[in-house]
Amino acid sequence: MKPQSMLFTIYGEYVRHYGSEIWIGSLTKLMGEFGLSEPAVRAAISRMLRQGWLESRKVGNRSFYSVSERGKKRLEEAAARIYKVESSAWDGKWCMVSYNIPEERRALRDQLRKELGYMGFGMLTTSTWISPNNLREAIQELTETQEITEYVEVFAAEHVGLRDPKQLVQKCWNIDEINAKYKEFIDSYQAEYEELEERIREKKEVPDSLCFVNKTKLVHQYRKFLFIDPDLPQELLPELWLGKEADKLFQNYYQLLNPGAVRFFETVYEAAPV
Repeated sequence: MKPQSMLFTIYGEYVRHYGSEIWIGSLTKLMGEFGLSEPAVRAAISRMLRQGWLESRKVGNRSFYSVSERGKKRLEEAAARIYKVESSAWDGKWCMVSYNIPEERRALRDQLRKELGYMGFGMLTTSTWISPNNLREAIQELTETQEITEYVEVFAAEHVGLRDPKQLVQKCWNIDEINAKYKEFIDSYQAEYEELEERIREKKEVPDSLCFVNKTKLVHQYRKFLFIDPDLPQELLPELWLGKEADKLFQNYYQLLNPGAVRFFETVYEAAPV
């Protein structure tokens, strides 16, 4: 597990619910539960500071790190997608983004493509991306932040042919690969979940530290689907779609682990004095 990616998980799953700020000593102890060394944690924090995800302040001789406004927004977006509620019926509309960014601003173009993929857009052509979800406001905010509004257009579109909407989905997203990743997730965690469920049913002791490690790993792994699953409506999903089964497993296992995980976090967590 990469330290920076794990830090995002720790902040998103725990720290943001406790004022979004934590002492470096608490962070290194929490990360140490995953075998990550203090130098590795400090190096990851430095990168996140440079990238604008974190902010720091000193209280006496102690350093405390909090999530920046940019970081809070990204964590909230991720949480909304991980713990999503059942969506309403699809209205048949597509959100279409078309752009023409000059070659001299290629780095921004590459960043835009990466962000579009994260949002769940699929590439229809090199510079035209589509999503069945209404993401107009998110696109507007993104282009304004990157100062590329003049190069981007957004449309609410209706697909009138020449192929079936599910064929369009197959063209723009690798559904088979996403399904395979969901199968890997289920195969990795089903037995682990059932074993813990049995231990709890038999009233056997389950250490809080184990709950913390397993829950954090669970969220860490499931969070990866944010980068590959476009969150398609039911009407566009294939008959064999393992996303629902994986989500149910995630939610059930999460509920078993969460109380102990939070208790362990609270024994380690230290915020800055008021």
